[in-house]
Amino acid sequence: MATGRAHRPATRSRGIPEATVARLPLYLRALTALSERSVPTVSSEELAAAAGVNSAKLRKDFSYLGSYGTRGVGYDVEYLVYQISRELGLTQDWPVVIVGIGNLGAALANYGGFASRGFRVAALIDADPGMAGKPVAGIPVQHTDELEKIIRDDGVSIGVIATPAGAAQQVCDRLVAAGVTSILNFAPTVLNVPEGVDVRKVDLSIELQILAFHEQRKAGEVAMGDAGAVPPVAARKQQPSTDQGPDGDVPAVMPA
Repeated sequence: MATGRAHRPATRSRGIPEATVARLPLYLRALTALSERSVPTVSSEELAAAAGVNSAKLRKDFSYLGSYGTRGVGYDVEYLVYQISRELGLTQDWPVVIVGIGNLGAALANYGGFASRGFRVAALIDADPGMAGKPVAGIPVQHTDELEKIIRDDGVSIGVIATPAGAAQQVCDRLVAAGVTSILNFAPTVLNVPEGVDVRKVDLSIELQILAFHEQRKAGEVAMGDAGAVPPVAARKQQPSTDQGPDGDVPAVMPA
C-alpha cells in the first residue's frame, strides 16, 4: 500500500471546488452505511437526503468526479465508495502524529474510526516527561524531544495538535519545519503557517457558541409567538379610551 508521502490526493489538480471536497466525506459516510447494509444502488434523492444536502447539489458534486449515475437505476454504491475514497486519498496509508495527550488527545487516540478510513496513528507525543512510555490506546506516549525523528522515520505528513493554546504555535512550527504539510488543529487559537501547509481548525467552544446563538434565536421566536397569540376577539373586547384631545375631541388614533 502506498504511504501518504508518496503522492497527495488529486482533488486540487482536477479542479474540484473546496465546497465539494468538504461534502465528499458526508457522501462517503452515507454510502458506507448503505454498503454495510448490502444496498447495491441508491438514487440521488435518497443519497442526498442521507447526506443532508439537496439532490441537485449532489449531482453537481458527482459530476466533478465524472460520475453521473444511470437513469432509472441510480448510483452504484460500492463504486462510489471506492471513487470518493480514492479522490479523498483514503486508499493510501496516512501516518498521523497526535501532539498533546491530555483528555482530548487521549480521546482522539482511542477513536476507532481512523484506521478504517486510511489513517494510522504513528505516534502520540506529549511534553510531560511523566507521560513518556505510558500506553494510550495501546500506543506508548513519546516525549516532544522525539517529534522530528518520528516524523522523519514514519513519513508523517499529517499532524494533529491537541495542546493548550499557548503551546500550539510552537508545536505547529516544529511540525512544519520537520516536513508536515497538513495540520488538524484542536487548540483554541489561530495558527500561522507558510504557503503550502493546510490547516483545518476544530474549535469546540466556537461550535457551542454557534449552537447557543441558534438556541437563543429559537427561544426568542417562541417568546414572540407567545406574545402575539392574543385572539383578535379578546383584543376587541378591550374598552376604548375616553381620553380626549386638547380641544375635547376624541384622539385620532383609537385602540384597536
